[in-house]
Amino acid sequence: MSAPSRQRPRPRPADLLVPARSRFERYLHDLAGLVAIDSGSYSPDGVNRMADRVEASLTALGFAVERIRPPAAQVPGTGDVLVARKAGRLSVAGGGRRILLAAHMDTVFEDGTAAERPFTLDGTRAHGPGVSDDKGGLLAGLAALDLLHEQGVAGYAELVFLATPDEEIGSPVSRAVTEQVAREVDYALGLECARENGDLVIARKGVADFRLTVTGRAAHAGIEPERGANAALAAAHLVVALQALNGRWDGVTVNVGVVRAGHRPNIVCAEAELRLEVRAATAADVRTVRRAIEDAAACPAVPGTAVTVEQLDDCPPMEATAASHRMFAAAERSAAALGFTLGATATGGVGDANLIAGAGVPVLDGLGPVGGADHSPQEWLDTSTVPQRIALLASLIVALGDSGGDA
Repeated sequence: MSAPSRQRPRPRPADLLVPARSRFERYLHDLAGLVAIDSGSYSPDGVNRMADRVEASLTALGFAVERIRPPAAQVPGTGDVLVARKAGRLSVAGGGRRILLAAHMDTVFEDGTAAERPFTLDGTRAHGPGVSDDKGGLLAGLAALDLLHEQGVAGYAELVFLATPDEEIGSPVSRAVTEQVAREVDYALGLECARENGDLVIARKGVADFRLTVTGRAAHAGIEPERGANAALAAAHLVVALQALNGRWDGVTVNVGVVRAGHRPNIVCAEAELRLEVRAATAADVRTVRRAIEDAAACPAVPGTAVTVEQLDDCPPMEATAASHRMFAAAERSAAALGFTLGATATGGVGDANLIAGAGVPVLDGLGPVGGADHSPQEWLDTSTVPQRIALLASLIVALGDSGGDA
């Protein structure tokens, strides 16, 4: 990493493009090294090898790094949560802002995938497990921080870098840490890679998982079926009713993904279970759908059956707000100064940015380089976008760092 220099005047976006380009070869070298690590969510050793590299980079930049280990009893295991902090020259009272950069170290791939599909570069396209989701974005964040360190930029109250080990499985270990860290900052920048067309992400749907348990009454299916109350039949009616909720509200989807019922064909089914997922753009919509689920459960189609509803999990939506739109406007201005245009989009996928937004913090996501085909063998990263996206990220940190900034 580069040696720090004295504080300089606030750089313009265009001033950051040349130093961003100078980091390109080092970026590719480091990216190949990260992709070579199997760091699936349930591969704690691999995730911690990632964390070792991230920690070393941040320590060299003057960050104080905390490694938070998951509970010893956790099964299956995950890697450590990494939280790094660096104070700037401004106080909060003096107008300085606290900025969070968030990325994840885990991938969806099993051990051995890195050897089966090693890092390759075909023209400007890089391939390999996690190259886009999220190793390319994580590394872009580190490169942007290195650039600002070299430039002597400290016009902020604090920079916080969060690297999580379990985003791909819903952040069960890191969620509490993420929410706590988020409550301590003013802005957050998500380092997931940009969409395939270059768009940033300004909104993500929230997800709520439900379990419906249908209780009926067992009976001999051949001798006295009339004495039974068939929970499987009631569950079947519920599946139809719940799937019919699709299309009732804009941007809301309901999916019954698991149906379980009965044990033997000669017994009237006494219990059934449905598992369903709701995705919605706003927290209000999630509450509305829950009421509709509860209404359907309150009136089962089969006499003698009853239904209980449990909400198992809730990942809040990342809603587009006035503050996040101002952040995007600052990003647009920086991109224009760097010679390209930006769009903003909403997506149904969730990530750590949802948890940060749920803590009330304005978030802009998709600030890594352009990539696509995540979670598949075809996953790719457009390396030609790396310098401009590093410069964009660095410029946005500069703009957000003080109350007199463009945001």
